[in-house]
Amino acid sequence: MVLNLDIVQTLALAVVVLLIGMGIKKRVKFLENFCIPAPVIGGILFAIFILIAKQTDFLVINMDMTLKNVFMNAFFTTVGFTASFKLLKKGGVQVIVFLVIAVVLVALQNVVGVGLAKVFNINPLIGLSTGSVPMTGGHGTSGSFAPLFEQAGAVGATTVALASATFGLIIGSMIGGPLGKRLIEKNNLQQDQQYVKKQVTEEFKSKTLDSKSFMLATCQIVIAMGIGTIVSYLLEKTGMKFPSYLGSMFVAAILRNISDFTKKLNVLNKEIDIIGHTSLFLFLAMALMGLKLWQLADLAVPLIVMLLAQALLMGLFAYFVTFNIMGKDYDAAVMACGHCGFGMGATPNAMANMNALSGKYGISQKAFFVIPLIGSLFIDFFNSGTILIFMNFFK
Repeated sequence: MVLNLDIVQTLALAVVVLLIGMGIKKRVKFLENFCIPAPVIGGILFAIFILIAKQTDFLVINMDMTLKNVFMNAFFTTVGFTASFKLLKKGGVQVIVFLVIAVVLVALQNVVGVGLAKVFNINPLIGLSTGSVPMTGGHGTSGSFAPLFEQAGAVGATTVALASATFGLIIGSMIGGPLGKRLIEKNNLQQDQQYVKKQVTEEFKSKTLDSKSFMLATCQIVIAMGIGTIVSYLLEKTGMKFPSYLGSMFVAAILRNISDFTKKLNVLNKEIDIIGHTSLFLFLAMALMGLKLWQLADLAVPLIVMLLAQALLMGLFAYFVTFNIMGKDYDAAVMACGHCGFGMGATPNAMANMNALSGKYGISQKAFFVIPLIGSLFIDFFNSGTILIFMNFFK
């Protein structure tokens, strides 16, 4: 039986999946304690159901995922509204340090992938298809580079890369929360008290949220998204690949800083933050419930070993390298948690990991600025360069 869902029905299903995830997380102490994001819980369960239904020829569901990209763009636009230059002055050095850390991980992911490929006597480019291409790069980078590997003789590289990206999306979402939790509790870390006091003061001073403020906040987000499409179009003319939401982030950041420095524009940060979290959860629910888990089932044993090695590398790297170099404080723990998200999946997963962790232990303003900045803007450029170096060396 084939079930075709239109755009509204798919959205409604995503909401149901999200609510199921929230309900399960609330009732299952393990999931709550280890900060597993609710859309990941519901999305994976639905993806497993789809896998079983497909394998038994019981049901095939075709979903209209148009709104998935809309929610993704909306979320990253709200992230752009947090990009205050005043904050950048405070965390500028850490942005550079974290970028270096992220690039080192990219290189290590490729070394592990190619190294294990040689151990199993597999084409090194297949190994590269389990490295930073799908892990740090995600499905987008996989779709871009894997066909080039196939042209160079690595048969099946596209399937391997996309399946690996799916694996990374799941594991990256699952290990970040527990890792961050352990770092925080083992080292008895606490949220920056100056930021806590600032939060309390702002909450005391803040006005009551109302429908008008949410309407204006929505308008600010939509305007930034609209102008951002023009910016993204111009960026594509350079011939380089950029995330579709990059233009919207830039425009939102400009609007935020106009608000900070001129006071001629009132950016409604609190309302925008709420809308951003809602968009993130709906995007993740749709992304995860659309996972094709049967791609993982088709992987041979050597490839499964490679993927498990990548998961182990990510966990150890975030725990021992990211956390220690970024300062061994609460912010560093949240950044290590987020690094698991985009180091093995995508920046939205990093944000979901940090959001789940912050919901229990408190927000890390620095982490929520540094992670999306590197994950969305800089890492794709350096990852692409590293991939090209490895590809040209092993082709």
